[in-house]
Amino acid sequence: MSKFAKTLVLALSVATLLFTGCSKKPIRPDPSQTAMGPGGAGYTDQSMLNPTGVDTYDPLFADGLSGLESRSGVIETEDMIRGLLEPVYFEFDKSGINASERVKLDAAIMYLDANPNHSLLLEGHCDWRGTGDYNLGLGDRRAGAAREYLETAGVSPARIETSSKGDLEATENGDDAQMARDRRVELVILKL
Repeated sequence: MSKFAKTLVLALSVATLLFTGCSKKPIRPDPSQTAMGPGGAGYTDQSMLNPTGVDTYDPLFADGLSGLESRSGVIETEDMIRGLLEPVYFEFDKSGINASERVKLDAAIMYLDANPNHSLLLEGHCDWRGTGDYNLGLGDRRAGAAREYLETAGVSPARIETSSKGDLEATENGDDAQMARDRRVELVILKL
């Protein structure tokens, strides 16, 4: 092969790599149109945001754990309280927090303010669809989104832990309502 041919092949190879290796930057959405943007524009199907149908905002935090015994589903041990704070629900395959679910994290902030010796474990959960590895990652992203919201609101990072359960506790082949309940972040209170 002649020197000219080698140079031409090399030049074409470099040009091909440059043009195929460079892709366009993704188009980022306008922040005002995202769930985290100003005004909290977000999901509008209210039936999927609170699949339990129970009113989830209950300040009960002015005097610590008063009323704990009267709340069904609350489990308390020496080192944790599970079920006192309402879980945050998510859309299918999403980790963004809808505007209507933020009130639950605001209630957690109020609780932490009233109980300085407690912290939170944020457990990310998924429904049964998807691979185990994917769901562990999605559960982690959901817990991370809740953590970011709390930290942005002023909660010390030292008072927040995250964990992902993925689909380990999901109901396999569950119906739509069950899957909606499985897509959540549990807010577990840790006693110090």
